[in-house]
Amino acid sequence: MHFIAFILVYPFIWLISILPMRVLYMISDFFYVIVYHIIGYRKKDVYLNLKLSFPNKSDKELKLIRKKFYSHFVDIFVEIIKSFTISEKELKKRYTFKNIEIIKKLEKEGKSVMVIGSHYANWEWIFILNKHVTKFQGIAVYKKIANKYFDRKIRSSRGRFGTTLVSTKKTIDLISDNKKNKVLALYGFLNDQSPKATKAKYWSDFMGIKVPMQTGSEFLAKQHDLTVLMVKTKKIKRGYYTTEIILLADNPTDFKDYDITDLFTRELEKQIREKPEHYFWSHKRFKHRDKAPAND
Repeated sequence: MHFIAFILVYPFIWLISILPMRVLYMISDFFYVIVYHIIGYRKKDVYLNLKLSFPNKSDKELKLIRKKFYSHFVDIFVEIIKSFTISEKELKKRYTFKNIEIIKKLEKEGKSVMVIGSHYANWEWIFILNKHVTKFQGIAVYKKIANKYFDRKIRSSRGRFGTTLVSTKKTIDLISDNKKNKVLALYGFLNDQSPKATKAKYWSDFMGIKVPMQTGSEFLAKQHDLTVLMVKTKKIKRGYYTTEIILLADNPTDFKDYDITDLFTRELEKQIREKPEHYFWSHKRFKHRDKAPAND
């Protein structure tokens, strides 16, 4: 069944992917009307997330943010589809970097790096970062897709620009092996997912709400002495982004437990408050807000 689904769906995705961006955004505008006005996909969830995050904003302000979010939300999906066939030249034009010198300096020093980001603006096109470095092996940690044919296609698509996608279950072993074999690597993590409440080791405030935090990346950085960088992506205009690279922890073992996680969270909050419509509000970031342990 997985193969049948793949051969029926992927050719359609590919045909859409080769269309010019201006046509893709016309498609996005069409589906925005369907997703937002007709289907109303997760509109209540998005509104609740916004209300929890911005309790002082009026109903009118929250609904305007929600409307802008859905326009951006559909754009992201057509941009993801475009990822299958977009050229290196076009992607470099549309997705630029600020402070890239930080990574180049670490590369010269021969020190592996952990880069943490979030579901803000466009997090998919960041794999072009590997075309700006020469020695790093680019590793993106991702959750494996159930359909192995789509999973393989996504991995090969990202691989065009030097990124190797590694499933979360294989990450720890890979980092250990690379350290043992002295492989210089850049590991990319999305750090704003919500872990299971029962497995959370640390709870803290995010947008004023106590929620479980992802701490695995911090402890891997400490265990393997990985410099920790954060990427903050800003949407300049439709289809154009710039990503600022920020140094969070050069020597992660000098930090107390969870301090790096908190640094990342505070930077993400500042980013969200500047342009809230570009955060991925449709995922249930606050679903465990009522489950925090009493002693936390």
